[in-house]
Amino acid sequence: MVKHTVFMQRALELARMGRGYTSPNPMVGAVLVKNGRIIGEGYHERYGDKHAEVRAIENATEPVAGATLYCNLEPCCHTIPGKKTPPCTHRIIQERIRKVVISTIDPNPYVSGNGIRALRAAGIEVETGILAREATLLNEAYFKFIQTGIPFIHLKIAQSLDGRIATRSGDSRWITDETARQLVQEMRRGADAVLVGIGTVLADNPRLTLRIGNGRQPYRIVLDSHLRIPDTAHLLQDEYAEKTIIITSPDADSGRRQFLSEKGIRVEVLNKNSNEFIDLGELLEFLKSQGITSLLVEGGGKIFTRFVQKQLYDKLSVFIAPILIGSGKEAIQDLHIERLRDAFRLQHVTFRPVGHQILIEGYRDIQATFGKLAEVLECSQDSLKKLEQSFS
Repeated sequence: MVKHTVFMQRALELARMGRGYTSPNPMVGAVLVKNGRIIGEGYHERYGDKHAEVRAIENATEPVAGATLYCNLEPCCHTIPGKKTPPCTHRIIQERIRKVVISTIDPNPYVSGNGIRALRAAGIEVETGILAREATLLNEAYFKFIQTGIPFIHLKIAQSLDGRIATRSGDSRWITDETARQLVQEMRRGADAVLVGIGTVLADNPRLTLRIGNGRQPYRIVLDSHLRIPDTAHLLQDEYAEKTIIITSPDADSGRRQFLSEKGIRVEVLNKNSNEFIDLGELLEFLKSQGITSLLVEGGGKIFTRFVQKQLYDKLSVFIAPILIGSGKEAIQDLHIERLRDAFRLQHVTFRPVGHQILIEGYRDIQATFGKLAEVLECSQDSLKKLEQSFS
C-alpha cells in the first residue's frame, strides 16, 4: 500500500502539469512500474492530445508487458466522435499490462465503471481507491460539469480580519501579499473564465489575465448592466479582446454596445431579475452554452453576495489577511439571516497558511458538486468498493 501511494502521488503530480490546458477534459497522470521501478510516465498535456496512459506507454524505457499502471482516473473505454484514437483500455490490454491501479472512477456516462469492467474482462487486475480524495479534489470542476452540465463556480475573496475587501474609498491594493496573489494566479490557470462586476472594474481597473507560465488565458467576464465600463479600462485596451465578454441588460445603450463590439469585445444581453441585477440563472445557462466548465468569481462584494444568496456557487476560498480596516467595503453584504441556525455552512472545510494569510476553503454542498463521488470526500477508502458497484 505504501508503494501504491508513492507511485500514485507521482501520477497526481504529473496530472497537475496539465492544469490550464486540458479543459473540458480532466487532468490525468499515469505512471508505469515494473519490478518496483518507474519505467514510463505521461500526462494529458492539452485538450485533444494523447491521453496520459498512452503517453506513459510510449515514453517507457523498456517493454511494458507485465507492468503495473498507476492512473488517477479510470481509463477511457469509448471512442470520442470525430477522433480516430482508440480507447485507452484497448491500448492497455494490447500492451499486456498486468495490473492497473486507479484513484477514482470516471463519472462520465460513457465510462462510469465500464473501463474497469473492460480491463477485468481481459484478465487485468484492477485496484481502485488509492488517494481517491486527492484525485477527486484535483478534478473538481470536471466532476461537477460532466455529471450536471453546470459550470463549477468558485468564489475567491481576499479580506481583512474584520471582513473588508477594500477601504471606504475603495482602495484594495493590496490586502494580501505576493504569496497569496501567486496562488490566485494558479486558480485562474485552472478556470475557463474569470468574472467580476463593473464596480470592481471601476475601482481597480483589473486585467484579469494569467501572468504565470504559459497556460491559456481565461475568458474575462464583466457584469455591467448599463455598460459603464470606461474606454480606458485595461480590459478594453490589451491584446485579449477576443477573451473579453461584457454581460449587460436590455436597458444598455445600443450605441455603446455597437462601439464595444467594433473594438472586438463580445457583448451579451441577458435579462435582469426583479432586483434589477443580471439574472444569474441566465448567466449560468450562457456559460454552459459556451462550453465554459469552470468560473472563478473575483469580486466585488455585491457579486459575492448575489452568488451566495442564490446558492449558486460550489467552492469558497477566503484569504484572511492580518490587518484591520474598520469601516470599508464588506466582502459579503446582508444575507437577511436572523438566526444562526439559518446561516450558510460550508462542507469539507480546510485551513492553511499562505504567506501571511490564512486560507479557508470549503464547499457549499459536496453532493451537488461531486455527485456520486461526494462519498469519496466523506468516507473511508473501504467504502469505494460500494461506490464502484453503484456505477454498474
